Amino acid sequence: MSEWQGRLPPDAAEIERIARAAMAELPEEFAAAAAAVAIRVAEFAPDEMLDELQIDDPFELTGLYDGIPMTEKSVSDQPAGPDIIWLFRRPILDEWASRGDIGLDDLVIHVVTHEMAHHFGWSDDDIAAIDRWWE
Repeated sequence: MSEWQGRLPPDAAEIERIARAAMAELPEEFAAAAAAVAIRVAEFAPDEMLDELQIDDPFELTGLYDGIPMTEKSVSDQPAGPDIIWLFRRPILDEWASRGDIGLDDLVIHVVTHEMAHHFGWSDDDIAAIDRWWE
């Protein structure tokens, strides 16, 4: 019998708990900047977001940094709201289940770290150069 039989999958609160724990573990030199970034968990990315990113399958997007990277911010900018790291629960759970070789905490930490790197101004290519996660 499966250990998951009769159990519910991790909910948005659990994903957020893991994400906040990951943020709390960032090195001290990043902690203050990271504290200004909000965490939001949704079931899926909204259609407008997927359209803007030209993504057809909502399961392809596990997370997204929504804000102005620190390297592009100016003191004259008037913020429209906080920078946000979006985590999409269903795509995260789908990837976790389909991979079968990593823990949920590890996957959420990876997504949060990747999106936080965008907050610090790193491109996907910069991140890929040091993060061999997908190999």
